[in-house]
Amino acid sequence: MAASFLEKVNFSIDQPFGIRLDDYFSQAYKLVTGKSIDSFAFQKGITPLSTQYEVTMWTITYLIVIFGGRQIMKNQKAFKLKPLFIFHNFLLTLASGALLLLFIENLVPIIARHGLFYSVCDDGAWTQRLELLYYLNYLVKYWELADTVFLVLKKKPLEFLHYYHHSMTMILCFTQLGGQTSVSWVPITLNLTVHVFMYYYYMRSAAGVRIWWKKYLTTLQIIQFVLDLGFIYYCSYHYFTSAHWPWAPYSRKCAGTDGSAAFGCGLLSSYLFLFINFYRQTYNTKARGTSAKSSADKSVAVPPKKSKSKHI
Repeated sequence: MAASFLEKVNFSIDQPFGIRLDDYFSQAYKLVTGKSIDSFAFQKGITPLSTQYEVTMWTITYLIVIFGGRQIMKNQKAFKLKPLFIFHNFLLTLASGALLLLFIENLVPIIARHGLFYSVCDDGAWTQRLELLYYLNYLVKYWELADTVFLVLKKKPLEFLHYYHHSMTMILCFTQLGGQTSVSWVPITLNLTVHVFMYYYYMRSAAGVRIWWKKYLTTLQIIQFVLDLGFIYYCSYHYFTSAHWPWAPYSRKCAGTDGSAAFGCGLLSSYLFLFINFYRQTYNTKARGTSAKSSADKSVAVPPKKSKSKHI
């Protein structure tokens, strides 16, 4: 069996991992949906969660559940959800990793044959298979709302950055699906990479393992948003100039819509500032507190020990 598997391994532009992951993906899709994977298309009003009304109602429901739940939990004991929380994060680690590999398999041929700028700007870079992956990633954002429910049930602090990021990322994915913005793969693949590490961290720390690289995870998130904005500002500039400002210099047309481009730029910019602020408050404050405590300890005079007297 091992020999037959190795015979199928063939590294190429279309198979960057040596095997065709899309074959297994197609089988899994048909098993779950009963349909051919090639039949999928994101259609407003037909595909589940494809309308503004649905997204709006889910967002409102999410906020009601977490803030209403927090009020209810004030007089309740925190739930012990350790096994369920570990399993939840284990599944999200696997899902994020699987989606990331499928994105890479689909993107490598596009970038290798047409170039990076084609992959982020051209309409042709929005393929049927990538659209399905974008949609599946969008559905995962609804699943990730459970992260906040766990916080509420465990009576953990509910930070603005947490529920803002979770709810608005769901909306962001929806707007980019509707706008068919080819650059979507950049923030999505970077986000999936971060999430593989993040959910692994949550899983292991919940199991009682001390993870030394937590601080660097926040740094990775900040780097992610810097890279996101570099690509998105570039593509948005070329979209708006080609669509509305022909008097401004531009080198190519970029796919998208007014709403998707403006919303993506605004939201990801806010993420960058919020995560930098979180890093500053969390780690710089801790560092100052540790330094101050160390200085205070050194300034306290320690009285000499009294010698014990011996009675004869």
